[in-house]
Amino acid sequence: MSDQQNPTRSRWLNRTVLGIGLASLFSDWSHEIATTVMPAFLATMGVAAAWLGLIEGVSDGLSSFAKMASGYYTDRLHRRKPVAVAGYVVTALGTAAFGLATSAWHVLMARSFAWLGRGVRTPVRKALLAGSVTKETYGRAFGFERMMDTLGAIVGPATAFLLLPVVNHHYPTLFALTLIPGPLATALIAFVVKEKERKPVSHVSFGESLRALPPRFRKFLVAVGLFGAGDFAHTMLILLAGQKLTPTLGTVKAASVATGLYVLHNMLYATFSMIAGWLADRFNKGRLLASGYFLAALMALGVILLPITIWTLAAIFTVGGIYVAIEETLEDSLCAELVGEEHHGMAFGTLATVNGIGDFASSLIVGLLWTGFGTSVAFGYSAILFIAGGLLVLRSSRPV
Repeated sequence: MSDQQNPTRSRWLNRTVLGIGLASLFSDWSHEIATTVMPAFLATMGVAAAWLGLIEGVSDGLSSFAKMASGYYTDRLHRRKPVAVAGYVVTALGTAAFGLATSAWHVLMARSFAWLGRGVRTPVRKALLAGSVTKETYGRAFGFERMMDTLGAIVGPATAFLLLPVVNHHYPTLFALTLIPGPLATALIAFVVKEKERKPVSHVSFGESLRALPPRFRKFLVAVGLFGAGDFAHTMLILLAGQKLTPTLGTVKAASVATGLYVLHNMLYATFSMIAGWLADRFNKGRLLASGYFLAALMALGVILLPITIWTLAAIFTVGGIYVAIEETLEDSLCAELVGEEHHGMAFGTLATVNGIGDFASSLIVGLLWTGFGTSVAFGYSAILFIAGGLLVLRSSRPV
């Protein structure tokens, strides 16, 4: 079919792709402000790395199950978009609620509420995105969304970095300011994104919906789950930088440098998301994904083997940003390719749940291993799973 016969093929950057991308930018801007200062906020309460791992793990785990339920449910709806709008509202409110916290468990509750909304909206947003383009442009569409999302993740930490001294390190004020970009994201989904006409799938059981997913997709999920069990939240890298640099730079300057390194991480994440999407539309997606998994192993080994300085931390954050761009773009575009459009909600929900279970296990286990045995054991655990996941993806990406 020519581009004239199918204008969507030549105009993949359409109204829906642009609206979803901008919504991702503003939403990420909102919650990345909170994410960036969360380790320092928790430090004022005198809590250990295990608490950070627990907060990240529980939140990601709850989010993942919300994604599964949302994906299953919304495949059966004529209109998915209202569910996405509700999810964006909940995320914005939960993020701002950080400012009401006076103990670590309050942060856990607010983060969990925010991530519940994030879980509900995610498979819907991805299904809307996949439905607005052709299979030949999945990589670019998802790469663009990841790039915009990560631009928000650049602006968010930068905003936190610039505003912290302005508000005299008064964290509740900073958390309240997240209510500016958060509602803007909701408005973009509600008024800019156009939902395509679709026929809902029949009302089958949850188990039947799972069995309807292709065998090759299920093999892909096993590899994703294995990698995800070691893929800790990168707030751990912020904590690592802060702890290792404090003896030489002092607490305040070390926190500033750690924030700056996270901005670098997210700049590379944004840049390489679009590059990864372009490559995904031209080369074997499984092999590209495996390369991202092996880069993750290189990052973890760098933490273990390199002497920790500002420069080696910059290298670690750099590799971290690049591998996340490849991982997230390729996992989404490969998921959309392996499963029929009518089951995209369930497929994206299942993928997110597998990732979320891995996030829960990895953040919690890495936090506990770090607290109990040090960084070498914690990041060595991750490196082993990263390599195993990469090898399994390579095996499953061979032509059938």
